[in-house]
Amino acid sequence: MADMSALTEAEAANRLMRLAKLIAHHNARYHAEDAPEISDAEYDALVRENSALEAAFPHLVRADSPNRQVGASVETSPLAKVAHEKRMMSLDNAFDDAEVEEFVARVRRYLALPADAPVAMTAEDKIDGLSLSIRYENRVLKQAATRGDGQVGEDVTANVRHIADIPQSLRDDAPDLFEVRGEVYMAKADFVALNARLMVAGQALAESKNEAFDPETVRQFANPRNAAAGSLRQKDAAVTASRPLRFLAHGWGAHSALPADTQMGVMQAIGRWGFPLSEHLRRFENAAELLAHYRGIEALRADMPYDIDGVVYKVDRLDWQERLGFVAKAPRWAIAHKFPAERAQTDLVAIDIQVGRTGKLTPVGRLTPVTVGGVVVSNVTLHNADEIARLGVRPGDRVVVQRAGDVIPQVVENLTREEPRNAFVFPDHCPACGSEAVREEGEVDVRCTGGLICPAQRFERLRHFVSRGALDIEGLGEKTIQEFLDLGWIDEPADIFRLSQHRDELVGRKGWQEKSVDGLLESIRAKTSPDAARLLFGLGIRHVGAVTARDLLKRHTTLPALRALAEDIIALRAATEPLPDEPPHRFQARIDKAIADHIGVENVGAAVGHALADFFHEPHNVQAWEDLLNEVSPPDYKVDVRESAVSGQTIVFTGKLETMSRDEAKAQAEALGAKAAGSVSAKTDLIVAGPGAGSKLKKAAELGIRVIDEAEWAEIVRGG
Repeated sequence: MADMSALTEAEAANRLMRLAKLIAHHNARYHAEDAPEISDAEYDALVRENSALEAAFPHLVRADSPNRQVGASVETSPLAKVAHEKRMMSLDNAFDDAEVEEFVARVRRYLALPADAPVAMTAEDKIDGLSLSIRYENRVLKQAATRGDGQVGEDVTANVRHIADIPQSLRDDAPDLFEVRGEVYMAKADFVALNARLMVAGQALAESKNEAFDPETVRQFANPRNAAAGSLRQKDAAVTASRPLRFLAHGWGAHSALPADTQMGVMQAIGRWGFPLSEHLRRFENAAELLAHYRGIEALRADMPYDIDGVVYKVDRLDWQERLGFVAKAPRWAIAHKFPAERAQTDLVAIDIQVGRTGKLTPVGRLTPVTVGGVVVSNVTLHNADEIARLGVRPGDRVVVQRAGDVIPQVVENLTREEPRNAFVFPDHCPACGSEAVREEGEVDVRCTGGLICPAQRFERLRHFVSRGALDIEGLGEKTIQEFLDLGWIDEPADIFRLSQHRDELVGRKGWQEKSVDGLLESIRAKTSPDAARLLFGLGIRHVGAVTARDLLKRHTTLPALRALAEDIIALRAATEPLPDEPPHRFQARIDKAIADHIGVENVGAAVGHALADFFHEPHNVQAWEDLLNEVSPPDYKVDVRESAVSGQTIVFTGKLETMSRDEAKAQAEALGAKAAGSVSAKTDLIVAGPGAGSKLKKAAELGIRVIDEAEWAEIVRGG
């Protein structure tokens, strides 16, 4: 992890932007697509780097911060959608004993408890499965849904009725409304047996067709977690019924009443109602006991019947849980203590270079297949040229690979680094189009400069433009885009809206009839007045993701206004000169601050401004932009403003707070849509004062700022 103190504000903003996009991508691959690309350990490292950067640069925290996101959207799922009455959260992670001890100490500080006060917690193994919420109304199973993005999940009710571990009804002592939450999983032995059955079925199918049997053509699951997720997310419940799925409860959601006032008490009640609980669920009084239990479970891990990746600790008292509350995506009263990654040795056979949508050249290592923790892996991302140089890897090297989940591993060590062999030379030209490939100042990635002339980027840019998150044009899938590219009908986004010129040519081509052609053209016509933020995101401008596009347009409202903003930044960069004896990094920081100030959008920094300026500085991009706006007419961008008693206000808490800690007060303010500040200024809207407020009250009186006490603040909190 980089030294945070050595980063400029611009570098930190740029890295936070890249981390937000990267983590969001991997969230979608893991949670929504059941096809992760990196290991748990590598993913955790990205999240930890993001958290460290946000702690060092709190004013740069983004609206799309990974610390505010849970799971992944289920927008593209074929299953019906279910809105969770109570949000399904994620968990923060701890990776060593010190972080667990700090978690316990943090709970004490937040609750203003004495340093020696016991903090009872439960501990249980963290099963590696698919999160599920099961809703019972009048003690009868009513609905079951996956976690999704925490707010909306997939309806899997019909499928869940075939899982024997899940009761169809609860005992008479259960509340009228209760949601049981836990993990759907597949036991290791059941997973092996399922893959064996799939292999036998594949061989039988080949024999019935008098075809040669190729085991590589049989679709088998990579690991038990993928098998469980794929089996539960079936449109045909009969397929789910044929799969050996199991369930383990670890918590609850919405409820009309609770059977106990502690975590352990409620879990024991859930067990009495017929749900399986972890046999390793225990209650402890201090961090030392928690860590001892962790060691015991870690020693049993390899022999356990299901996959686990850590131990979860939860504050036992429910009234304390309520006071501790939540941060953006996780409870303050729980943490997951992760296990170390698993490792194995293999050979690096080749290094291939892939070109992405933004022109990024990504090296992918091809491995001699090796089993790591029960999963056969054959590919590894090498990230970038710097990572290859750091490891000194070359085709033919013996390497140590690491994984902590069901994913592509990372290389952690090169065992043959000292053997005489030529170093791998990272290409300086794009392998797809031959254009120069360059590394921007301050960047680790090498990118193709070919833009839309690069076949790799052209296809990916167009595919991105019509994707669900962007224009969402139904009927323009990857195969169709490639067909139109091959025919020379489309090269840039505007060409999509001119496809009606080729209607007669398209009718009668293989796979196309009048109805399907007219349906596609109607889908395109329906997007000629698109949402401006979706259109902006669809252009694939670096650093301008879906959230950033919306944030920019909330302030600047129209696409022409954004172009004018970019031209202002171009002029600002050209007109700004270094001061005498000004170091280059100081000069760059001054430019970056001026750009960020000119943008004037919270959580949108100079990196976005530079990206907009770079985009409009290229003549072919300007031409593509103008062509597009000649074909479409996006309306001015508008957003609904949240109504709240203190929404949008700046609040200062001062003096000794007697009913809550300072952290708790700030959390309450943020939950109500307000901003908690540390000092009084003309921008302050409200002051909440406890005993001993002192000079801040004097300044508030001078500025005419409203002052209330804790009791009045509590009324505001209750009123929302």
